[in-house]
Amino acid sequence: MTTQADTVRSPKGEATLALLWERIRRQGDMPGFTKAINAILASMRGEDEREFSMTQTVLSDPVLTQKVLRLANSSMYSAFGQRINTVSKAVLVLGTEAIGHLALGLKLIEELSKQTPDSEVAHVEMEKAVLAGMVAQQIAFHAASRDPEEAVVCSILHSLGRMMITFYMAERWALMRDSAGEGREDHAAEEVLGLTLEEVGRATAAHWGLPRNLIAGMRRVEPAERGEGFGHDDWLAALGTMSTQAASALWSDDQAGSERVAALAESFAPMLGVAPTGILGAIDKAKQDAAADLSIAPLAKPAEKRAEAVAATRKRMAGNKILMSGVADMRDAGPHATAGQMISMALETMHKGLSFTRSYAFLRNRREGRYSARLGLGDGAKALLPNLVFDDIYEPNVFHASLGSDRVIFIENARDPKFSAKLPGWWKGALSDARCFVVIPLCAHGQPAGFIYGDWDDGFPSVILSQTEFALLNDLRGLVVRTVERRHQLEAIATRV
Repeated sequence: MTTQADTVRSPKGEATLALLWERIRRQGDMPGFTKAINAILASMRGEDEREFSMTQTVLSDPVLTQKVLRLANSSMYSAFGQRINTVSKAVLVLGTEAIGHLALGLKLIEELSKQTPDSEVAHVEMEKAVLAGMVAQQIAFHAASRDPEEAVVCSILHSLGRMMITFYMAERWALMRDSAGEGREDHAAEEVLGLTLEEVGRATAAHWGLPRNLIAGMRRVEPAERGEGFGHDDWLAALGTMSTQAASALWSDDQAGSERVAALAESFAPMLGVAPTGILGAIDKAKQDAAADLSIAPLAKPAEKRAEAVAATRKRMAGNKILMSGVADMRDAGPHATAGQMISMALETMHKGLSFTRSYAFLRNRREGRYSARLGLGDGAKALLPNLVFDDIYEPNVFHASLGSDRVIFIENARDPKFSAKLPGWWKGALSDARCFVVIPLCAHGQPAGFIYGDWDDGFPSVILSQTEFALLNDLRGLVVRTVERRHQLEAIATRV
């Protein structure tokens, strides 16, 4: 089989690739990805202790660790019927090759996301590639593929040429669009670039040192019956071609796109070994997952959802500025403010900075042996204050867990039936319309003094707190706790006097 490295290119094509490598180097040469793929490929190729080596490779990247574990526990692997809590177990259950391909795909998406310029075109190409990977994943399961992660990576890589040109050579992409029309840029690629977009993608993959089987699977093929010698690389190429074209058709979300998807399912069914109905079912499942699951990468979304996501990002950035300003104000006021004033400042800062639907400050009354909400912000918050009272005797729920561990706790989905047992009755009776919430414990001298609570209802987009936000919340609570401890010290001195 001829690989991209064996292809003779025109001087124009060589000049295009030279310029592409230079621009990639100028923007950092994707150091995270190039370093990661070398480690991942070394782990996949190693003869001794491959499992241990792959575990170490994944664990060296905290973000990758979290994503591998999250995906290993997703519905995609529910057939294993077991909770996977460690990377070592993920490697044992799923295999070194599967984890390797999974890690490659995740790192590629992560690093390309970082490199994506502020361009709608580049973002669209990125999301189409991820959608193609999701389509491939679903079809690979229908076909009982030996390695669905390999199919996902190959399908994402099918769009690599398009992504590289839109990311790094936007002016060439504009020329191609002007020449051939929107959506037909590849027809003008050889004229403008001196080589096809497929050749750009395969040359890039070879430049990064990706495995030959992945590069071979990046070929674009025409649908046909399986011929003599049809092998696994040919199947990957057919799946990648079909998935990429299906993702492009799905993007339009119109009748013409649906008809195009149906035609692709019919024509590629013989090569993929999956009935057209099975392909259509897999594509529909991928489309649903793309609209709902934002945990792995940016996914295909309608224009209005994209606008909402952009607005939410801007809101979060503005909110972080509010949190930082609040920390500064509280530091200035610290030596002169009372504990009540500091709690009030912290509650207001957190409520505005994180756009809580409601937020409350709970204080502990040791004599009465209970916690009660003293301050509340948000629509209808004050009316609920009389209902927000509970005993300080330990119960196995999320609030006592936060107070006992003295750690900020973020609950992403309070409506998960599996989580219900960890929610106390007073919360279910008064605050159950919350979708997610945060508990910020206030512990002075190792003893709980109260906590700040904030929640979001369905009116706010999906919330995942960033490390920056966690750090700012800890700064705010640290300032409150120091004030409470200072008050305790002064009271102790006054008592002795």
